[in-house]
Amino acid sequence: MKGTLNRIKGGDLELTEKVVAINRVVKTTKGGRAFSFSALVVVGNGNGVVGHGLGKAKEVQEAITKGIDDAKKNLIKVPVMHGTIPHEQLAKEGAAKVFIKPAAHGTGVIAGGSMRAVLEAAGITDILSKSLGSANPHNVVKATFTALGMLREPIQVAKQRNISLKKVFNG
Repeated sequence: MKGTLNRIKGGDLELTEKVVAINRVVKTTKGGRAFSFSALVVVGNGNGVVGHGLGKAKEVQEAITKGIDDAKKNLIKVPVMHGTIPHEQLAKEGAAKVFIKPAAHGTGVIAGGSMRAVLEAAGITDILSKSLGSANPHNVVKATFTALGMLREPIQVAKQRNISLKKVFNG
């Protein structure tokens, strides 16, 4: 089940970049080996906006730059409440599954490698998460994005159900 992502334009946002993975790719040709690089990059403003991108080039720095440009085209808005997320969410991309769960203030970001980069870029300070299945950074980042995109704000849920905000939390 794919959530509708809250895509936004990154025109005048101040975004911080974080390189998640750099991969050296070798193509064997008639003339020898041709090396190129691919870079998986995450960008975010630390206030609920995050994006990811993939750049490929002959040089590492050029691949990172292309990845940043791609990430700025794939920005989404994430509901961050008091440094955590509104509810738990499970998402899958390829063979990678991720589970994210809200945490109490002071818990910190409990997440592994590529998932941590996405959550920190989004400005989430307290969260519990688990990466299940494949540890492939590309699929883990995409699964984390899918999970964050599927999150809904309590106000939105209250409007959809035609109930008060208090009833959303107390059931």
